[in-house]
Amino acid sequence: MNTKILFLLMAAYFSACCYLHAENGYELWLRYKPTDNTRLLHEYQKKNKYILFPANSPQLQAAKEELERGLQGMLQLCLNETEKVKDGTLIAGTLQTIAPYCQQALLTDSINQLTDEGYIIASRKMEKQEVIIIAGKTDKGTLYGIFHYLRLMQTQQNLDNLFIKENPKISYRVLNHWDNLNGSIERGYAGYSLWNWERLPMHKNDDRYKDYARANASVGINGVVLNNVNAEAKSLCREWLVKASGLADAFRPYGIRVYLTAKFSAPKEIGGLKTASPKDPQVREWWKKKVQEIYSIIPDFGGFLVKANSEGQPGPQDYGCSHADGANMLAEALEPFGGIVFWRAFVYQNERHVDRVITGYNEFKPLDGQFNRNVFVQPKNGPIDFQPREPFHPLFGSMPNTPLSMEVQITQENLGHTHHLVYLGTLFEEVLQSDTYANGQGSTVSKILQGYEKSHHISAIAGVPNIGSDINWTGQLFGQANWYAFGRLAWNPDEKSQDIANEWIRMTFSNEKEVIAPILKIMLMSRETYVNYTMPLGLNHIMNYGTHNGPEPWHDDPVWTAFDYHKVTRDSIGINRTKTGSGAVLQYHKPVCEQFNSLTNCPQEYLLWFHRLPWNYSMPSGRTLWNELVFHYYKGVDEVREMQQLWTQVEGKIDKERYRHVASLLKYQEEEAIWWRDACLLFFQEYSGQPIPQELEQPRHSLDYYKRIPFPYEWNGYYD
Repeated sequence: MNTKILFLLMAAYFSACCYLHAENGYELWLRYKPTDNTRLLHEYQKKNKYILFPANSPQLQAAKEELERGLQGMLQLCLNETEKVKDGTLIAGTLQTIAPYCQQALLTDSINQLTDEGYIIASRKMEKQEVIIIAGKTDKGTLYGIFHYLRLMQTQQNLDNLFIKENPKISYRVLNHWDNLNGSIERGYAGYSLWNWERLPMHKNDDRYKDYARANASVGINGVVLNNVNAEAKSLCREWLVKASGLADAFRPYGIRVYLTAKFSAPKEIGGLKTASPKDPQVREWWKKKVQEIYSIIPDFGGFLVKANSEGQPGPQDYGCSHADGANMLAEALEPFGGIVFWRAFVYQNERHVDRVITGYNEFKPLDGQFNRNVFVQPKNGPIDFQPREPFHPLFGSMPNTPLSMEVQITQENLGHTHHLVYLGTLFEEVLQSDTYANGQGSTVSKILQGYEKSHHISAIAGVPNIGSDINWTGQLFGQANWYAFGRLAWNPDEKSQDIANEWIRMTFSNEKEVIAPILKIMLMSRETYVNYTMPLGLNHIMNYGTHNGPEPWHDDPVWTAFDYHKVTRDSIGINRTKTGSGAVLQYHKPVCEQFNSLTNCPQEYLLWFHRLPWNYSMPSGRTLWNELVFHYYKGVDEVREMQQLWTQVEGKIDKERYRHVASLLKYQEEEAIWWRDACLLFFQEYSGQPIPQELEQPRHSLDYYKRIPFPYEWNGYYD
């Protein structure tokens, strides 16, 4: 038999088997399995027979190792390294490193026009020989270009006549880990922290640190905040800085800088001072010396994230100073070293008579233009707190003289934790593409964030990750897609979440249509499904007070009450945030303000967020408000069951381990969806006095049963 035919048959056999062997999810989307398309396999082999990659730096070496790993995995070939251009050579590096080998093929002007993280992937002819060039303006750009090229192969794209020129649209693309120094993670559901503080810095070469950095670099994430926003001051002590330097060393080859959350009271707690006031010269000097110490240990330190005067955290308001006063004190200490400050705008008054929705805007809008040039004010995507659905935060488009960094949550704090399959790419896209009308129509949140690059020379977006010590990193396998989607949207906020989902499926599972189609449908419906069976029509913050999982619309105590978020009575439900209510609509620019204020024009998904309505209010569907709520809660449960049926379509087409993992969690999700549906409708029914139609599946238990479920709860351990 012809050797080439034999090889292709073997490759086809191995590629068919690769989806069925045991997998635990550890490899994420960087699996690099043999391509299952024999025609493409042959074409890829022709284009990747040789590599010419002079790697003279840690970042270029990391890029070269990734290229070799990817090509060997997908092509099942030992690659030939060359210093002479031949037909089928892949040339990679920076302008400086590859110019001696292919000067006549270089696009020098195009490369020089790149940003420091940009790259070009181009097909070229050199002396009648076909080559592919991957070049960045810097080593980091080359690294990103390599990942892009491998992604093209993983998703079986055509490599003919390539010309790709990419620059990131956002400059700071950061993960804000909520990891504690004791190894736990606040709102983390995938095990314990990846950071083994006990073994750092000596154990910095742990393969898991490297694989974490590889995954981040593959989607363009370039910064990591190591510790929780509810910080411990001791994280700034020298012994902990030395530990952090081990992680900085591990991440540096992949273009990732480390940041730390700074506790505002650190000068008092670890500095021995009597105050932490920004007005005190000794305090300002203490921060300058502390920053100098940090940079002596971590030369490329990124800067500070700060949660101040929020949920009991200390801050400048404790001393009669503003948020700008506090942020600028830290910014002045960091500026000589190129460091920046992320100052969180998650600040609200714990006063029952004040609508929490309006407080962040009221705190920060008057301070526009008062922050130093290396300070980001960082609001969450919505004005409350990472709810399943919120309107965009009104600060976007309202602080033109201050760069804002949007913070989203990748971890599913209020979206079912790791028990529920909820693809958040659609949520991120919904917020990013919301039109603020700040500068007329088309002033989307995405454009606002990107615009700071031109107006302030910095731009940023941050995500609270879902990463932990579980072998598959994120607990629920589909949590990986949310990590992936954040990175891809941080690089380009105008990407489509559907395209990103398609890409992730191809890299994670298969390029076969019969696998892609059902999984893509599951992912694209999953977030709306979750909203339907938990908090439809603009309801929010009715989850359990302590765990933030499971329904508790009845929670009512002096510290916190769910009644402030639904205002349910026997005649009506919802919150009046119109011009005649709390006035939250007035914080938006006029077209948006008028839309939200109008009962007729307000999007149905925000209806009870902005309006208080009677139970018999007639909805556009023809149903009453009560029956519309019933419809959505039941629809959500039905959609989870549809997701289960869709998942069965991939059985036998992917490996058993990952199939069973997802199938079991979808069954769990169905039970929790029923729990949400029954508990919420029984609670609201006590006020509406209206029936759940008899033709529908009736609640399994009484409201009292659901109220008595302990948190955290065990379904199998609780009976009437």
